[in-house]
Amino acid sequence: MKTSEIRAMSADEINTKIAELKKEFFNLRFQHGVGRLENTAILPKIRKDIARLMTISREMNLNIS
Repeated sequence: MKTSEIRAMSADEINTKIAELKKEFFNLRFQHGVGRLENTAILPKIRKDIARLMTISREMNLNIS
């Protein structure tokens, strides 16, 4: 997910996307722990997407452009 795509979203959309990605990340971590996850490269990608979303959400709350 690119930052330009995130900045085009509303605050509510960003919050729902964060919640979705956190849920997905939890499920993938669980699968990884059990040994059923085939593509482990997706874990850092989702973690970075969550961080990117949270950073831009925080910027929006502080009115930083």
